[in-house]
Amino acid sequence: MTSVPADTERRSRLLSLKLRALVRDHFSHAVNPDVADNLEVALFPFGAALLSNDTVWLLIDGDASGALGPSVAWVLSRRPTALAVHILAEVGSGVLARRAQLLNSDLTVDVWHAKERDVLPALPEPPLPSVLAATSHLDFVGVIQSAGAEPLVEHGIVSGEVRGLEICRVVDDEHTGTVRLEVGMGAHDREAFALVHGDVPTADALANVVASVRAHRADDAPPHPLNSFGAERLMRARAIENPSIVNCVRVIAAEPPVLRTNVKDAVPCVALGEDADGTRRILVFVNGVDLDVVPFALDAWHRLDRTARITVVLRDKDKVASIDRLAMLGITPVDVLTLKGY
Repeated sequence: MTSVPADTERRSRLLSLKLRALVRDHFSHAVNPDVADNLEVALFPFGAALLSNDTVWLLIDGDASGALGPSVAWVLSRRPTALAVHILAEVGSGVLARRAQLLNSDLTVDVWHAKERDVLPALPEPPLPSVLAATSHLDFVGVIQSAGAEPLVEHGIVSGEVRGLEICRVVDDEHTGTVRLEVGMGAHDREAFALVHGDVPTADALANVVASVRAHRADDAPPHPLNSFGAERLMRARAIENPSIVNCVRVIAAEPPVLRTNVKDAVPCVALGEDADGTRRILVFVNGVDLDVVPFALDAWHRLDRTARITVVLRDKDKVASIDRLAMLGITPVDVLTLKGY
């Protein structure tokens, strides 16, 4: 039997006490104070949970922006007949509230912003606005292409990828304002590359990196860090090269509904597709079991094209019953497509 670390158990206990106090103080319309003291406490992996017969209260520990799918999946597994779930969060409640509006089921999900002892209805954060890349940044697209990389513009940022792995980015020098193309995977890699190869012309340096990385991103390449990073973007790159694997005739990369904070983190990525009968699709690629992929996909659909149909694309081994269940809760249909052999 696996024991729970003392720090984790202590943290969970404190969060449960905090949640009970918040429920007692702010949800008298749903439960009187005496009942609040007797609600069932359950082990919730993302914070704390209190349950009654038909209502669940969850307190998210940390950034809650990606917690909607896991929270709803957990509630349905513990209280399949629950009628309401209240999610309280201190960070990320705006994105959580926006995504909760995209669910359409018998389960009512209300999101609350908690700050110390205060609880207020969370205000849905608006979708990210479209940002055009600066002309001075777009001037580097030709350099990226000539080196053999694929140019990508995402939320106004110009970068270059090799089969989904970012290997360069156009940046403004924070001191001089000079625009330059930096080679590397992430800010630290780009800085290290510049220190070692500063005297190599960017185009030549980039071409050398592209050749090296492309060998590791090939479909028959042996396991290597360069093909484990950005695995979901490699799936998208394969679909762009061969749209038929996602039942489309054309596929192009599209922006995710939230900003990427780290190119090495596994985060779903998005593409726009069109199938043989002309139906437009929002394609969302994910690597690994990600219970928030359906709310993420609904968020992308809401921002990019509300007339399109959503398809979540995942590996066969990553498909679980909870994802299928969540796919049935959206205000628009969500298809789940599995890729075998990945």
